[in-house]
Amino acid sequence: MKDRIPKNASGNGRGETTGRNGELLIADDFLVARLGLGTMRLTGKGIWGEPADRNEAIRVVRRAAELGVNFIDTADSYGPYVSEGIIAEALYPYPEGVVVATKGGLERPGPDQWVENGTPEHLKSACESSLRRLRLDRIDLYQLHRIDPKVPVEHQLGALKDLQAEGKIKHIGLSEVSVRQLQHARTIVPIASVQNRYSVTDRGSEDVLDYCEQNDIVFIPWFPLAAGQLTGVDSPLRRVAAQKNATPSQVALAWLLARSPVIVPIPGTSKVAHLIENVAAATMTLTEDEFNTLNQMGGESAI
Repeated sequence: MKDRIPKNASGNGRGETTGRNGELLIADDFLVARLGLGTMRLTGKGIWGEPADRNEAIRVVRRAAELGVNFIDTADSYGPYVSEGIIAEALYPYPEGVVVATKGGLERPGPDQWVENGTPEHLKSACESSLRRLRLDRIDLYQLHRIDPKVPVEHQLGALKDLQAEGKIKHIGLSEVSVRQLQHARTIVPIASVQNRYSVTDRGSEDVLDYCEQNDIVFIPWFPLAAGQLTGVDSPLRRVAAQKNATPSQVALAWLLARSPVIVPIPGTSKVAHLIENVAAATMTLTEDEFNTLNQMGGESAI
């Protein structure tokens, strides 16, 4: 695999960064800190029902905002409906500059079960419900959670375009798409962001990330810490972390921030202590050697 040089340096357009790991401009509109908060884990087991400690979940969201995290990602399917309600309870009235991004297009028949529903009727109803739960007049970034293979994509994105025209959503994003799907979607509506699974050990969306960087589209990696895959005894991640007196998770987030100026990681947690640890990763700088050592963890999938 070809070495990549860390890309913390300032860029332009939607990928413009400032400071160390800096800020990023979404769709030439919203300036957000480059480390966001994912809220899927602010629910019960199987991403179903209430969290074990709702008060702690509320504290996580509030503390994130206090620490300067102003990009918060959620979805109506988290709970379902639980995560959005916690965000509103924690932050409403929202501090200036906070951007809440939510998603629609998945239904939840039960714990750990996800079913696409991209009919225009469902998407419009889902957006209206999210507006009510989040206590917003407009959703700044509304993402199609999955493209429903049963419904023409023109109908799905057409529904979001209608919502945009009505002033109910500002920008449109996609989730789990290929380059081909993204290219086609952009012939229908402007796309501000893509949210695909991606981490230092999971590079299956490398081509999508490269396309996003080339076209100034924000790339939001979900599952950015890849759970236990990061912390094997002989992991390069663990070795770099030991050298920097940091945790493997912090180094994994620092690698993402260095990988591309259009990346906004959204690590999630249900504990304030873990949140503080994650946010600290935004101040970490990797050397070129450290970055390239970690880059090899992607193996053949990173080619």
